[in-house]
Amino acid sequence: MKPRSSRIAATAAAVAVLAGFATACNRGSDAASSGGKPALGIDLPRADSDFWNSYAQYIERDAKGQGLNTLPVSNSQNDVTKLVANVQVFQNTGAKAVVMAPQDTGAIASTLETLASKKIPVVSVDTRPDKGDVYMVVRADNKAYGTKACEFLGKQLGGKGKVAELQGALSSINGRDRSEAFAACMKANFPGIKVIELATDWKGDVASAKLQSTLAAHPDLGGIYMQAGGVFLQPTLALLQQKGLLKPAGQPGHISIVSNDGIPAELKAIREGQIDATVSQPADLYAKYALHYAQAAAEGKTFKPGPTDHQSTIVALPNGLEDQLPAPLITKDNVDDKALWGNNVGN
Repeated sequence: MKPRSSRIAATAAAVAVLAGFATACNRGSDAASSGGKPALGIDLPRADSDFWNSYAQYIERDAKGQGLNTLPVSNSQNDVTKLVANVQVFQNTGAKAVVMAPQDTGAIASTLETLASKKIPVVSVDTRPDKGDVYMVVRADNKAYGTKACEFLGKQLGGKGKVAELQGALSSINGRDRSEAFAACMKANFPGIKVIELATDWKGDVASAKLQSTLAAHPDLGGIYMQAGGVFLQPTLALLQQKGLLKPAGQPGHISIVSNDGIPAELKAIREGQIDATVSQPADLYAKYALHYAQAAAEGKTFKPGPTDHQSTIVALPNGLEDQLPAPLITKDNVDDKALWGNNVGN
């Protein structure tokens, strides 16, 4: 488990971001007409993940930098009922577009229908709602996350052995995409590797408990795929340290670990040989383009599928469009690249 002091610090940091953001932004119905710019409602999905706390910092910075007219930011804390309530506040206070990152992508459809009926466009960040119209999804190709993790671990293990997969919530399109792609890649390319799937609902304590049981039943475990370093990294490293299994990369007994997120703590763990790789979710670009598309939506602009001017591709969805941003694999060979957001957050 993450040390209590770390959890308190992370929560305090998130609260500070929210407080600062609320103070800096316009408030209530006054925001709807401030400066002649349309008001934007922004809901953060959670404050218990280093990744999402970094995203919150970028949202605050970019909203100020772009001079946007934003309503007080809210945080739904991984609770769809809170998200629905927060969106209702945005409606009541004049939002002309809404940015959200629903963690349960199957439970937000009715809210999207309501927003559509009010002609309030929605930008969904990192997650793609299963149903309901969206103006734009700002997201990386999550199937590629699973495939990249599979290919890396498969080669590290020489095509043989056992791998534990700390899956995200399967009610989330991200958890499903990463899990399905990882499984398909392993079956096709590394049939000699046994994958032990551990559903966690994106919860670090659940991941730690299930991994502990897995290590007891499979002491020869050779690899771990963490679908979210922001919530799984510290609990996993703490457990391996406790069990005497946190061997540096290159030494006998090292358990090969690949993650997803690209947070600073993962980059540090790669440098120290504790984990081997991560796929970097672009928290900085998520914030930048979420705000960009929200502003464009509020102004009535439209987009079409095809290449963008920022090294991504917009693809058509049954319920809208998705801008698939690049997400590079990070290893010891490129971990110090200054272009990685994990090397720049807070600067």
